[in-house]
Amino acid sequence: MHPEEVTLRDIIAARERLTGRVIRSPLIRLEEHGAPPIWCKLENLQPIGSFKIRGAGNALLSHPTDELSGGVVTASAGNMAQGVAWWARRLGVASTSIVPDTAPANKLAAIERLGGRVVKVPYARWWNIMTGDEAPGEPGVFVHPVADPNVVAGNGTIGLEILEDLPDVETILVPFGGGGLSCGIAIAVRDSRPAVRVIGCEVETATPLRASLVAGEPRTIVRRPSFVDGIGGSGILDAMWPLVKTFVAGAAVVSLDAIVGAILRLMFDLHVVAEGAGAASVAAALDGHAEGPTVCVISGGNIDQSVLTTILSGEMP
Repeated sequence: MHPEEVTLRDIIAARERLTGRVIRSPLIRLEEHGAPPIWCKLENLQPIGSFKIRGAGNALLSHPTDELSGGVVTASAGNMAQGVAWWARRLGVASTSIVPDTAPANKLAAIERLGGRVVKVPYARWWNIMTGDEAPGEPGVFVHPVADPNVVAGNGTIGLEILEDLPDVETILVPFGGGGLSCGIAIAVRDSRPAVRVIGCEVETATPLRASLVAGEPRTIVRRPSFVDGIGGSGILDAMWPLVKTFVAGAAVVSLDAIVGAILRLMFDLHVVAEGAGAASVAAALDGHAEGPTVCVISGGNIDQSVLTTILSGEMP
């Protein structure tokens, strides 16, 4: 099965697998005077601090146990690696995470605490593995962090919950890394609420979604590394483009300053800790991209301690 073949039925099946095993994250109102009503979907409260636990779980649980006996492998900058390691430990199998050499230390430490093995590679090789141009080179079942159909379906369970908790939602703002989260959510809401706009949120230092939507085809860009490490790849994966062009209604590009402001707003108004990528959706909402009742998906809360300290001191990481 290819990512574009994921259906609502697959997402409902994923929810059945995941019920009782992951948190049904709350939807909390963010008070903003004079703006459309804004709610935050707090995926940072998941056991690994990220929505990735949903896709990783559905992917692993979709395999017969004997297929996983040789271990599981993923390529991830941090959160998906944690999700795979978390599930692998519970299923009693080994896990390996191929990570770029730019991955933050706090996420690598978390992978190892969960019993996962970390293999660092140069960013260029990591990206080649992501695009399928290079084999992982590690034994075990490979779970792609974005383009695995079971990962997309697992992510889509967030969309089902949003519709149930806020039936009149009009806009869903989603941090955009590879498109697996935004597309999964969009598939989940398409049948009952086809008018809902799912917008991918990018940081100004890496905008492959905007570039690709403008061009009408996948484009690679020159990315500038920043403290926002959970989004901002070098391009749109070919395997994801059919879904992205069909389901993502637009790109909301926000500045690093706006993301810092959103992190602080979430912390002091909602007492919620979000990483840079996780706060991108709130930054977009506060920057004018909220239309009608709006949900901001807070995709993760695994912010590096030194980054958070710098932000709290009033400086840019």
